[in-house]
Amino acid sequence: MLSVLTLNLGAAARPRAEALLEWLAGRPEQVLLLTETSAGPGTSYMLGRFREAGYTVIKTPDQGERGAAIASRVEIVDSTALRLDGVTVPGRVAACLLECQPRVFVVALYVPSRDRSAAKTTRKEQFIASFLRALSALPGETAAHTLVGGDYNVIPRDHEPRHKGFMPFEYALLETLKTSGYTDTYTHLHPGEQAHSWIGRTGDGYRYDYFHAGTALANRIITCQYIHEPRIEKLTDHAAMTVTLDAVPRMLTTTDPASSGALF
Repeated sequence: MLSVLTLNLGAAARPRAEALLEWLAGRPEQVLLLTETSAGPGTSYMLGRFREAGYTVIKTPDQGERGAAIASRVEIVDSTALRLDGVTVPGRVAACLLECQPRVFVVALYVPSRDRSAAKTTRKEQFIASFLRALSALPGETAAHTLVGGDYNVIPRDHEPRHKGFMPFEYALLETLKTSGYTDTYTHLHPGEQAHSWIGRTGDGYRYDYFHAGTALANRIITCQYIHEPRIEKLTDHAAMTVTLDAVPRMLTTTDPASSGALF
C-alpha cells in the first residue's frame, strides 16, 4: 500500500522544526507533503535531515515565499516533462512521479491565504485559477493517476459551521476539482461527516486540508483520516491528514531522519 501524509508546518522556526521532525519521523507514511514551508532555518533543517536520511526531497524555489515540499521514501521517476507550468506562485506547488504500481503523480499544494485587501484577494484568486489551468493541462493518463494534497485555504459551500466571507472563486477550487473528476478522498470514505483541520481563535473549526485523487485512483482509496495530535500538542496549528491507496511502491533505503545517524 502507498501511504501519504500532508501537514502544514506553520513556517516552523528551528526549535519547533526539531519537534516536528521527531513527530514526522515516527509516522509510518512513506510520502510527506509539507505545506507552509519557509526560507528560514527551520525548514532548511528539516529538509536537510530528510535528505541525509536518504529521502528524496522536492522543493520548488520559493524566493522567500511560504511554500510546499515533498519528502519521499518512495523512489521518484526522473520525468522532467511532468510539470505544473504557469502557476503564479511556483513555490507553493511541489510535484513528482512516484515509482509505484500504478505510478502516482503526487502534488503538494499550499494555496495563499488572504485578508480583506484587494491585493491579497487578487493574488489568491489568480493562484487558484493558474493552478487549475496547470492541472487541466496534464496529460490524461497522468491526471487520472494524480493525487493532490495540502492546505487549500478554502472550505466547501456546505461547510458546518457556515463561515461568512468566502468568495465564489474560493468555493470554485473544490467544485472545479470535483467536476474535473478528482475525488475528495475523505468525503469518499466518510460521506456526510464534517471534518475540521484548523481551529480559529473563536473555537470554530475549518476544513482547510485535503486530498483529491484522479479518476484512476478513486477506487484505490483504502483509508483517509485527520490526525489532530500535532495540533493538540502545538507542534503546528493544523491537523495532519493521511491517505492510503491500493498501490505498490518501490521503496528507497532510508534511515531515521530524527536520529543522530542522520546528522549533516
